[in-house]
Parts: sequence; structure tokens; C-alpha cells
Amino acid sequence: MDKLRKVLALMLALAMIFGLAACTSGGSGEQGGTDEPETNETPLVVGYSPFSSKFSPFFSETAYDQDVYAMTQISLLNSDRMGAVVEKGIEGTTIPYNGTDYTYYGPADVEITQNADGTVYYDFTLRDDLTFSDGTPITIDDVIFSYYVLCDPTYDGSSTLFAQPIEGMQEYRSGMDTLFNLLVEAGEDNTDYTFWDEATQTAFWADLNQAGEAFAQEIVDYCVDAGYATNVAEAASAWGFDGLAEDATAADFFALLCEDYGWDLASMSSTESAGSSLFDLMEGYDNYTVGVVTGNSADHISGIQKTGDYSMRVVMSQFDATAIYNLGVSIAPLHYYGDPAQFDYDNNQFGFPKGDLSLVRAKTTQPMGAGPYKFIKFENGVVYFEANESYYLGAPKTKYVNFQECMSDDDKLNGVITGTIDITDPSFSTDVIDAIEQANGGELSGAKIETNTVDNLGYGYIGISADIMNVGGKENKASDASKALRKAFGTIFSVYRDVAVDSYYGDRATVINYPISNTSWAAPQSTDDGYKLAFSVDVDGNDIYTSDMSAEDKYEAAKQAALGFFEAAGYTVEDGKCVAAPEGAALEYEVWIPADGTGDHPSFMILTESRDALAELGINLVIRDLSNSSDLWTGLEAGSVPMWCAAWGATADPDMYQIYYADVEGGGAHAGGSNYMYDIADADLDQMILDARMSADQTYRKAMYKACLDTIIDWAVEIPVYQRQNAIIFSAERVNLDTVTPDITTFYGWMSEIQNTELK
Repeated sequence: MDKLRKVLALMLALAMIFGLAACTSGGSGEQGGTDEPETNETPLVVGYSPFSSKFSPFFSETAYDQDVYAMTQISLLNSDRMGAVVEKGIEGTTIPYNGTDYTYYGPADVEITQNADGTVYYDFTLRDDLTFSDGTPITIDDVIFSYYVLCDPTYDGSSTLFAQPIEGMQEYRSGMDTLFNLLVEAGEDNTDYTFWDEATQTAFWADLNQAGEAFAQEIVDYCVDAGYATNVAEAASAWGFDGLAEDATAADFFALLCEDYGWDLASMSSTESAGSSLFDLMEGYDNYTVGVVTGNSADHISGIQKTGDYSMRVVMSQFDATAIYNLGVSIAPLHYYGDPAQFDYDNNQFGFPKGDLSLVRAKTTQPMGAGPYKFIKFENGVVYFEANESYYLGAPKTKYVNFQECMSDDDKLNGVITGTIDITDPSFSTDVIDAIEQANGGELSGAKIETNTVDNLGYGYIGISADIMNVGGKENKASDASKALRKAFGTIFSVYRDVAVDSYYGDRATVINYPISNTSWAAPQSTDDGYKLAFSVDVDGNDIYTSDMSAEDKYEAAKQAALGFFEAAGYTVEDGKCVAAPEGAALEYEVWIPADGTGDHPSFMILTESRDALAELGINLVIRDLSNSSDLWTGLEAGSVPMWCAAWGATADPDMYQIYYADVEGGGAHAGGSNYMYDIADADLDQMILDARMSADQTYRKAMYKACLDTIIDWAVEIPVYQRQNAIIFSAERVNLDTVTPDITTFYGWMSEIQNTELK
């Protein structure tokens, strides 16, 4: 199934298609002057996948919608080509990349002070000459307003600023909840009308049940159209939810979804959607987003402090290396998204009534800010932009830009070839590559199309569950014997990575040796001290391979090394084969792979080659090729998958807490993260993860993360496989390529300097 039902559980970051979003965009080169630039009035046309019309810096959801609002906004902080935050943006900061010095500018400077008592000050200074696209001056009040929207008790967008350890945050957000949440918590049979009347409750449940039925029906329609089901019960099962009667309705399916999620409808909606959000389908949803006072709360956030017309301080109770990325919010105009008459900092008024974001929500489809372009309209599948002549990095050279919806990769590619699209991002598949090369006479970049590739913000891997793959039971999963068992499989899997990745991706991907994306500054490099190929040493710590070995020699060496690990795990070995397994282990293990039932997956060849190699060692590897990829996520949550193939998304900061932190002393809970899949229980690893995220020293953090990665490899719960590439293609016939952002990276996309882009 193309739809990955649990994608949010495994992908930790939403990939920004063109790389211009809050705290990831930036400007380098010369700042804009006062001279009137020459502008080209022919529109630059960019091909996009369909939009959802949530073009808000507060409430956008998809990467495509986020790019729309990002065209109209500036962020408080920018980042460089490696994803690092630029702390001195006003005068500019020069940072080398790929042999070239680039100077990055931004709207503000930030100074970070770690105090002796553990608190941290983030002191922001804003430029005093900035204006929004309508000419209104920007002050620190606009930033404070933006912060308070994102921290409101009723805020339900994707930002997690409110989760940062900002002093006074908990006190401000307590004692209030949305009417929606309270009604859901009370239940449909509630008889306590302290906070609402019976008519409101009746209307709410009618609205919710109608939306829920439509939400579930979308899933059913998807499964039926894809050939996975013929009725609701079969569709629910295909989606990973069994137990419905043969004559079940979409309403029954929705009830099952709600129960499975414990009525956490926000999580259910974002994870299970087959197209629409539950809340988008709910008539009058905004009526239920208003806050209801249920107890005492503070009237302001004590850690957000105005220190001048163009300055502010944010006080955090502790240092967190990831916090700076959350603080660099889009500077949204108070006078547009809020109400200046309701802003009085000294009297704790911040541009809207606390608990009522209706003013902000009303502008969701019509973004406005200080970005390089002004939003004009969204009509007939096209978003129309016009240049913002007052953009602080210089008026754009191209007056008009259109974002054109495309329904498929073929539409995107054909649009560039035929001349209707100038820039787009088709999936970098073999078919697309062949078509590009055909158009260019055999080259990826030529007279017709210019192809620019960057590493994807994430990587592919093979996972192993320590709770299942162990010797002597999961209470012994950290033992040397248990690690040896997992290393035996890791050694075999890893030796076939080169041939499998090359066969599937060719030059579009590379093999990686540590479980971290190559896009990260913390990724170990081959020139670093202590760098090793993954699973390349035997049970005695000796190198398995030599530089003069052929591929066949390596395969044979890997089998012998794996046999040594099986022996160390306690297997009985006779004549080069395992004939008996130790207690808790087995001679047969299963590996799950979502390859559509046809073997269509980058790691599938790894598994088939490993199956044959392991068979020679007396081990039966059973490959479970899933036609329904949702089964993998369901199985992982149930703790029933011994080994599996998947991919991680990544973030600009390499913080490992979400994936690997285990909180051993807390009983092995995964603290809301994803370690439940690996089941690592290592107090030293936990402490290293915490130490790394609480330091501002990048050199120290990189060394600490290298130690974390070595520990993860030692546990042998994750075999790093590949780093693939994404592509942006330009019409070489119509776009002046000399004006496109130079040295495009994963974190610094072509739109980062869109003001300079010109057509021929």
C-alpha cells in the first residue's frame, strides 16, 4: 500500500520540499540596497503537489502549504547551508561551505547565556528598519504576539514552542482547555453542564460523528480503490484495525479508531488520515476551539520578557540544544493576524483574548508578512505571488511567481519539458532519470533540464528488536551473548548493502555506516578518528575485511565472522553450521519488509542474499514481504516484529532523545519516543543523549553523539543502509541558472535566495 498509516511514528520531521520554512531559510550574499532593480514580469512557474489551502505560519500542515506561507514570511532566526542557526544576522555571519565563504543575514541577533543556576537567557535584538509587505513597521511586539499565539492553551497547530522549558509556560497554559477537548473528555452521555449547555453538547456530537464517519469512509474508499478491500470491515483490517463485524459501517470504524487511540483525536487524525483531517471535515469546528476556564492560571508567560521596542529575552529553566530551532518563529504581523488594540504588554494583553484564536484562524488561507513575495490569491490550482519591493534582502528580480498544482510526477516532468513549468521536484526515480536524460541527450543536466540533487533529510535502515532477538529472555537483552546474536545478523546484512543499494538506486544513494543522516553535522566522516565500516569487526574485535578482498571474498569472510558471533551467543556449531540454539534464541527468525509483496524495496536484495548466506550457517531467515505497509507499524507497536526494514526522517539538530532514549530507571519506558521498537535499555546511552542535548558546544556534542552511535552499533539493533537523494529540476531554457541559489543543500534550498532568481 502506498499510504504509510503510521508514517508520523517513524518520520520525525516533515521534509521541507523546497527548504524555505521557519528557521530553515536564510539569506547570503549582499543585502538589498536602495536602487530600483530591474524586474522580469513573466511569471516564474513552480510545479507543486496539491495544496490544502492552510497557508498560515501558525496552522499549515503539509510541506506544500508551508512553502506558500514561507514565501510571505521572514523568520526571527535563519540557518546556514549545514542547518546551523545564524546567531548574528543583523550585520551578517560569514561561514565557509564547499570551499566558498557565504555571508548570512537575518532579521535579528540572539545571544545565549547559560547561568550558574541552570537557567538560560536567549536575548534577541531585532533590526529597527524592517517593514511588512504593506509598509507597516516591524517591532518586537510582532514577535511577542507570534509567541503567544503558538503558546496559547487552545493552539492546535504543529509548532511545539509551548513544550520548551520556558519559565512560566506551565502556569500560563494550565486552568484552561478547549471546548472541543472538554466535550470529548466528558463523553456523549455526559450530564454535567457546568461549562456548556445541553444544546451545545448535542450539536457537538452530531458534528463530530458526522465528521468521523466521513473520515473513516475516506479510508474505506482508499482501500477499496486500491483493491485491498470490498467492504468496511476488510478496509479496517487492511488499515491495521481488526475486529469489526462483516456488516460494519463507517461509523463503526470511526468508533474503533477512537477507542484504539484512547480518544486522542488529534493524534488519530494526523496519523490515520487517508486525505482529509478529521477537523476539516467537522462542521463548525472553529466554534469548539475556544478556551474554557477550568481553574487558575497565570495571565502571562514570565519567561517571555520585552526589553525594548526591538528586543526581548526568553528565559528557560534549563538548556536544551534543540530549543533554538523552536524559538526562531515566523514574525507574523500583529496588525493583520491579531488586533493591535488588544496588545498592551504592560497589562498582559497580547493581541487577542487568551483562549480565543479566532482572529488568527480567520486568516489561515490568506498569508501576509515581510517575506520576498506577497500572496495574491489561490485560484484554479494556482497560487499567485507578487514581489515584495520592501523585502529586507532586496526586492525580487522576478516580479511574479506562480505555484502550479501538478497531480503526478509525470505532470511535473512533462511541464518542464514542454515549457509550462520552470522549476519542480519530481521523485528521483529511475523512470524520471531516464526521461531527464532522454530530454537532455543522455545527461542529467543539459540544454533542456538542469538537475540539482541533495541528500534526503533521513536514511534507510534495518532494525532489530532487542526484546525479541536475545539469549535468555529480554531481561538479558543487554548481555554479550544477546548482542553477539544480533551482531551475527548485522554482519551478514551489512556485507550485502553495497550491491543492493547500487542495484536499486545506482548513483542516487550511498551506503552509510552509522545510524544518522549524512546531512547532519554530527555524522561521522571517513577521515574522523575511530571511523569504522558498520559491523566490520569479528567477535574478537579484529577487522573482517582487507582492502584487497573481492566482493566474493568479503561475503565469505562475513559468513565466518557471523558464525563466530553465533558461537559467542551460545549456539552449538557443527561442521560450520548452527545445529542448536541457546535458551531464548532460535534457528529461525523473521524479517518484515514493506515491499508491496513484489520485492520493491531498497533493502530487499540485502534480505534475499542474507537468507541464502544464513542458510549455509544453519539459520533460516524468513522474509515477510508486506503488501500492506500499515501491517509493519501495527506489528512494531504490538512488539511482534523481530527485524524490519524502514527509513527514518531527520531534523536539523541531531538530538537522539526521540528515537533511542530509554529512561532505564523509569522502567524502560520510551518517554513517548520510538525506542519501543529497538528496546535499548542502556543507562550510559541515556545519559550521553541527555548530556549532548544540554550542551551548546558543537565539538563536544559531535564527540558525544559519536559515542552514542558506537553504543547503538554495539547493541546491534540498527543496521544503517543508505542515504538517498532528492532532486530539484530547472528549465535550462527559461531559468537563468546563474541567478539560482548557489550550493543548494538539504537545509538551504533554492528558495532561500529566491529574490535573486531570474528568468532568461
